[in-house]
Amino acid sequence: MLLVVRHADAGDKRTWNGPDRLRPLSVTGRRQADGLVARLEDYPIERILSSPTVRCLETVQPLAHDRFLRIEPIAALGVDAIVDDVLAVFWDQGLRDAVLCTHGETIGQLVTKLAADGADVEQPLQWPKGSTWVLRRSKNGRRHVDGRLLEPLVVDGGVRTH
Repeated sequence: MLLVVRHADAGDKRTWNGPDRLRPLSVTGRRQADGLVARLEDYPIERILSSPTVRCLETVQPLAHDRFLRIEPIAALGVDAIVDDVLAVFWDQGLRDAVLCTHGETIGQLVTKLAADGADVEQPLQWPKGSTWVLRRSKNGRRHVDGRLLEPLVVDGGVRTH
């Protein structure tokens, strides 16, 4: 099983003055990142891989801290990722029970390609900021996937909201 997370809210990139790779999470995004800990509390997680952008790293930081895991930055999950590189990471059989934090464009390419290849995934295909796709790969050597979307969870002062 892989948990593919879209980075949490990082505000409007048009109003950010620095390099896009350094754009941090907004206040809402930090609350979504905290919510990710609660949202994924029932899922086993052995590794956390992330796009090297600040907004992705900040999204999984609370989860990494909670699970005592280090975050592994990986270029294949970056904002300009090539779908074949993302698929190579996704189909790596040595990777299981892992979080992959990436960008909307990247998740869109991945989920759309998996659906086109016959994956059983929830419809409509969407990936709001801070959401997670739970993608279960078949264990019998076939390249089949079952997937469902977990909506983002925002933690605000100890109160969970959807």
